This record gives sequence, structure tokens and C-alpha cells, in this order.
Amino acid sequence: MEISPYIIAIFLAWIAGQGTKYLILVVKHRSFNHFRQLYISGNMPSAHTATVISVATLIGLYEGIGSALFGLAALVSGIVMYDAVMVRRSSGEQGAAIQALIREQHSKVALPRAAKGHTPVEVLVGALLGLVIGLVVFLATK
Repeated sequence: MEISPYIIAIFLAWIAGQGTKYLILVVKHRSFNHFRQLYISGNMPSAHTATVISVATLIGLYEGIGSALFGLAALVSGIVMYDAVMVRRSSGEQGAAIQALIREQHSKVALPRAAKGHTPVEVLVGALLGLVIGLVVFLATK
């Protein structure tokens, strides 16, 4: 049974994106105690972006950039990247502000989780990572 190159790309892009976040914090803080970076959102690079771009790259290479499937992949990729920068980042900033207000007021209200979005640079690096992974998977499986 042959594994789909699309599934391979998804797996590799996600592992590379989340693993890179972890390694960046290990180097920055000189500590291996950052395991949450292996599964939370936010920080450099965007693993969501790397994943959708890796698949879109494969679709473009296998099906052609004029195909309907590539058009759909490009649309989904654009939505994911827009969401990462505009929606999730905004809601994360609002969550951080709410946490600050709760702390400032010494409230007994439990601190809500503030999911972090991405900066445009984090999304761009995720897109480049996804492009490279898509190309490597294509060359390895064609």
C-alpha cells in the first residue's frame, strides 16, 4: 500500500513547523522545557500555513496551476493565512488584554486562554517552509 504524497506533505510540514517553534525556544531560552510548542498555535513559523502551502504546492505540481483543485487549494491557503494574521492574532491580543484586566483588578475570575495568532513574517516563513516541503515531497515521490 502506497501512502499518499499529500498525507506525507501534511505530516512533514506540521512536524517541521511545530518542531522549528520548539527548537527556536530551546535555543532562545537554553532550556528543553518548551514542549507546549509542539502543539500550540502561534510563534515562528506558522505550521498551519506550512501545511496548507505544502499541499497546494503538490496539487499545483501534480494537477497544474490551472486546475480547479489548485484553485481550491489556493483559496483554502489564503483563508488559513488571513485567519492566522488577522483573526487569530486579533483575538489573541484581545485575550491578552482581558487577562491583563483580570490581573489588574485582582479578580477571582479564572484567566481565559488567549490563543496566539501569527505575525505576517511568521506566516511568510511558514509559506516558504511549506513550499520547500511540497517540492521535496514531489521530487521524492514522482
